[in-house]
Amino acid sequence: MPFITTFRAAGVSVLALGVALAAPALAAAPAPIAGVWDATVAVKDNPIPFKLQLTTEGGVVKATYFDGERPVRASTGGSFSNGDLHVDFASYAAKLDAHLDNGVLRGTIGALPFEARRHAAEAPARKAPAIGGVWEIPVNSPKGEKAWRLIVDQKPTGTYATILRIDGDTGTINGRYDGSSFNLSRFAGERPMALKITPQNDGTLGLVLTDGGGRTEYKALRPAAARKAGLAAPNDPAKFTGAPKTEAFRFSGKDYISGKTVTNLDPRFKGKVVLLNIMGSWCPNCHDEAPFLAELDTKYRAQGLQIVGLDFESGADQINDPARLKAFIARYGLKYTVLIGGLRAEVNDKLPQAENLNAWPTTFFIGRDGKVHSTHVGFPSRGSGAYQVKARAEITREIETLLAQKS
Repeated sequence: MPFITTFRAAGVSVLALGVALAAPALAAAPAPIAGVWDATVAVKDNPIPFKLQLTTEGGVVKATYFDGERPVRASTGGSFSNGDLHVDFASYAAKLDAHLDNGVLRGTIGALPFEARRHAAEAPARKAPAIGGVWEIPVNSPKGEKAWRLIVDQKPTGTYATILRIDGDTGTINGRYDGSSFNLSRFAGERPMALKITPQNDGTLGLVLTDGGGRTEYKALRPAAARKAGLAAPNDPAKFTGAPKTEAFRFSGKDYISGKTVTNLDPRFKGKVVLLNIMGSWCPNCHDEAPFLAELDTKYRAQGLQIVGLDFESGADQINDPARLKAFIARYGLKYTVLIGGLRAEVNDKLPQAENLNAWPTTFFIGRDGKVHSTHVGFPSRGSGAYQVKARAEITREIETLLAQKS
């Protein structure tokens, strides 16, 4: 009897232990939404492919985009229930709303139609011709540019490219060679686009860019070939926008928290070097630049640097309730002064001393005397490689030069 009793008790204990062990395993099982998805957004009926990763943490769904190979974790909340997926992207003022049916997610991201399927293994890459390096694209842009740069990086994992304009670049557009053309695309919460690159017999590249403006054809040449053909070079970011250097540069805006108006005459700026950054929470290149400005603020504030983000928004709703701006500031941990300057269309009225101010971001370097000493337009992302390194070095050098000057 003692043996039977012990056996039964042990049996109950084993059963209970089995249930206890099984329960956490079931609870920890991944949600059916988690994983990598091959997705598209439709821009003017043109599908733009991109990769999306969904994970769940504590019941909250999180979404990760990719800028080339670099993960971009921009979601601020999400849920999945009864086949319905909802993910918030507060710093883009956008939501992903989709329904899972027969393994396919269908819905919208912001105003863009969205569709996704589980990631499928890719076929082995075809041998591609060498097109790596820097090219120039002749253009007549609304900003007055005559050329953009196309920067191409070929790796074993695929081809990565970016188009660098005066205001910054497109982010990393990546894809593969199909035997005749390179088919590249990107979407990381902003800047949806596809780029088809076809090598030509004359050594140029034929380009078809698909973005919010539709489908546009371009040609790309090597810089030496462009100079030989008498084509203009891309604009110099340090010479694109200017301001008088003989008088104090005036600016004003409302503090995004208190609503109090702050001007260039505020005591906090007296005798300081001011980096006035014209930005917008809607501006992708401002997102690229924000982490760098946060680094500069940490490094140089104690030496007398005051960074001011002067925000111009795309709609009155974001001025009355700057939710996207607040999410932008929180996302990058910005601790410097941020002021709301007005609507995007008002920028020249609000800053009448600025010359040829039409690109976001634009930075004015204001010395301890209150006067503009130099400017820098745009900011390249990591996709621009050496051009981002150059921009960071130029901006840092200008700050250090101004800080070294006495009041």
